Amino acid sequence: MDPDKTEPDPPQRNGSPRAQLHGEFTAAAAGKQVRYAVSLTDRELAVQKITSAPAGRNKVLLNLKDCIGCRAFKGADSAEAGAYLSVVFYPFKKKWMGAGLARHRVEYCFEVALSQDARTNRDEAERWASAIRESCVRLWPQGQGVLGFSVPRPSRILVLLNPHSGKGQALSLFTSHIQGMLTEAGIAHQLVITERQNHARELVREADLSQWDALVIMSGDGLLFEVVNGLMERGDWEAAIRTPLGILPGGSGNALAASINHYCGFPPAMGEELLVSCGFQLCRGLVSRLDLAAVHLGSGQRLFSFLSLAWGFVADVDIESEKYRRVGAARFTLGTLVRLASLRTYRGRLAYLPAAGSPPPPPPGSSRRPADPPAALPLYNSCSSNNATQARSGQGPPRAAPGPPGPPDPLLVPLAQPVPGCWTAVPEEDFVLLLAMYQSHLAEDLLAAPAAAPADGLLHLFYVRAGVSRAALLRLFLAMERGAHLAAGCPQLVHVRARAFRLEPLSPKGMITVDGEAVEYGPVQVQVHSGLGRLVTG
Repeated sequence: MDPDKTEPDPPQRNGSPRAQLHGEFTAAAAGKQVRYAVSLTDRELAVQKITSAPAGRNKVLLNLKDCIGCRAFKGADSAEAGAYLSVVFYPFKKKWMGAGLARHRVEYCFEVALSQDARTNRDEAERWASAIRESCVRLWPQGQGVLGFSVPRPSRILVLLNPHSGKGQALSLFTSHIQGMLTEAGIAHQLVITERQNHARELVREADLSQWDALVIMSGDGLLFEVVNGLMERGDWEAAIRTPLGILPGGSGNALAASINHYCGFPPAMGEELLVSCGFQLCRGLVSRLDLAAVHLGSGQRLFSFLSLAWGFVADVDIESEKYRRVGAARFTLGTLVRLASLRTYRGRLAYLPAAGSPPPPPPGSSRRPADPPAALPLYNSCSSNNATQARSGQGPPRAAPGPPGPPDPLLVPLAQPVPGCWTAVPEEDFVLLLAMYQSHLAEDLLAAPAAAPADGLLHLFYVRAGVSRAALLRLFLAMERGAHLAAGCPQLVHVRARAFRLEPLSPKGMITVDGEAVEYGPVQVQVHSGLGRLVTG
């Protein structure tokens, strides 16, 4: 039998995975040609040097979940009969310095030389490549929000890059880490470097989206905010917002990138390690649903948000730390320390529509920390049922607030009207901060809403009442690095899960941010739209 001939192995009886394909190939290693025995199972690619060493000592098992690309190709020499099979993996391995795991690149490039016929060798290489790709697809995770399809291969993506985000290194980071990964994964891309604020918003508002299988943002969260709102301002917004969106962290906060890494169950990562992790997820290309929130401002403007709304301390730090942008993510640490030194309070009113099953908040001055609600909650409470009953009786639900293109907001009434009676109203008082989160992370190192999911239809509403000490507030943010702030025993911290809320600031001056971007200061209300967008989560 020809030693290069490949054929399926028979089923194994010892409980180990059954090989779909098995063969022997040649590859270059340490400057010389080495023979390898290669087996493909439904979960792994096993690669073993053929030597006189005991079996298993030279064997490497590569999990197909870590594979980003596999291709068959002809050699550079046209007279050469052999074909080649290249497989690229990004498995986790221990970091060189410090504890933890990080992804690193592993490539095997095998020569397939079954015969002197080039077509036979190319067909065999392609058979292996197809089998590996199909096995990878079968390993796609299933879960809440996962749509069960990926960005197609080969694919075309538009990459929008802000060269000034973070430390101003986004372009060099893209070139050094991401560009090669996209090529290996069979993803063609066009790179557009944004030139001004709202450049990306204008571009996607007018672009022919049929040219692209995904829109990818290489920046902080601000550029994605532009893209989401540009898509929602289109006449065909309903189709446009279903364009898969990818995020590559190149800014200071990188909250959505950290959230995706968290949803995938990967180890926490920051900086370039987070970038490589997000590049890996982009190359795998699995698409999930993404919650978007409609944000109504006092002027009548309606925006769409994918991450958060903040008022008070968090918003102040976000905006005031802009002067420290060149230090990257450390800007938020500096901003926090500066703002703690002169802690402010803000007077306001808050009301929200709780998700069914959420407990009521403790009364002002109570030392009782509200118990965390169950992990899985119905999305609507009796307020939704009341609206449906009114509709059947001909009265109709409360009139939704007007706005630009986009879905209606049936849980909201105009800001000039009182909130529905089934909402929970927090008495007028002084607040240190309010933070509404729809994703898990507020920054790379701040796990603000550990229980959040990309498409659960919920917002996690946190607020801190006046009376918290500087030391207690600092402890909260330190605990947030581990997602442990709700267990910190701070009586001024309240957390509820909601579907909508309204904030009415009464202090004459202050900051409100949406996805880290400053917006008009004044009354604001928000409703979450479950699964409205699409997100490449890998």
